[in-house]
Amino acid sequence: MNRIWNLCCLTGAAFFALAAPAMAQEGGSLISFSGAFGAGIVMLGAGFGIGRIGAAAVESMARQPEASGDIRGGMILAAALIEGATFFALIVCLAA
Repeated sequence: MNRIWNLCCLTGAAFFALAAPAMAQEGGSLISFSGAFGAGIVMLGAGFGIGRIGAAAVESMARQPEASGDIRGGMILAAALIEGATFFALIVCLAA
């Protein structure tokens, strides 16, 4: 996880360092941060979040099979809340 975080930070730093000269030009910029860019970030975050919830739920069910019903219900509820927030953020990104 630490290696992925370092790679994401390095990519973001390089992106912003290279975007600064393009945005400093007169007459507009070469880079357009549209709603689609924000929507993509939202979807990536939701995918990672739901993936972590699923992995933790399956591991918990393997350790305590007798509690699998409660764990499954909690997992579905958490995934539904994440999806709701994701759809709201998606609508906000595309409407702006």
